[in-house]
Amino acid sequence: RSFAQTLLMFLGLVLWGAAAALAFGGVFVILMYKNYRCFLQESFLPLPGWLAIAAAFVLLPTGILAISTSTKSSRYRQGMLMYLLLILLCLEMSSALLAQIYSTRMASELKSTMDHLFYQYNGPYSENPGSSAVDKIQRKLQCCGVQNYTDWLTAATVSCRLPTEKACVPESCCKEKYSHCRGNLCPLEQLFQEGCLRKLEDQLHFVMLYVFWCCTVLSVLELLAGFCNGILMRHQPFQDLRIL
Repeated sequence: RSFAQTLLMFLGLVLWGAAAALAFGGVFVILMYKNYRCFLQESFLPLPGWLAIAAAFVLLPTGILAISTSTKSSRYRQGMLMYLLLILLCLEMSSALLAQIYSTRMASELKSTMDHLFYQYNGPYSENPGSSAVDKIQRKLQCCGVQNYTDWLTAATVSCRLPTEKACVPESCCKEKYSHCRGNLCPLEQLFQEGCLRKLEDQLHFVMLYVFWCCTVLSVLELLAGFCNGILMRHQPFQDLRIL
């Protein structure tokens, strides 16, 4: 019993501190969808993030309740702790499952969406929201083109309006430290050369993997906390079942 109390107190502190890590992952998912909405067709992509944030809020009282239950046994606190742990397991397993599904699905859909938007690019002064989204992602991820900068050489809709009529890329491909860059391919070191598809895929995979493992590890810890709470409940059983 004393070991279960000590372990439950430790798990309560861990769960309470883990709320920040889980909330960070949820906010990261939501902000990523907000920044790259034009390229992410799945409208339910922020759902794992919102579930993670909800779980983070529930983790705060759960951690406090686990600590108080370990120091002062109460059948009402023990029962409430079991309910909160069950709610957390549902939220976190749902978030982990959705993160894994969306990570796999978006990898196959992202390329076709980016190919379409990059092909329809009409320049930095276009009123088309897709064109501004292309410039935004190239500046934010420091990339150029879908696969690499050579994709712009075959894009028939790009018009650089250079008097030399040489091949060029959008100015959003230029590195910030080169203020005089206008998208000309010479010199090449003034441009971002990596493609945007790989960078966005890596970022999407990272944030979804982060949420997945956060939820999975926390679920294991919560099962362990429930086991410790069950040991304490055996030493102080309920007088009746009405509390359940």
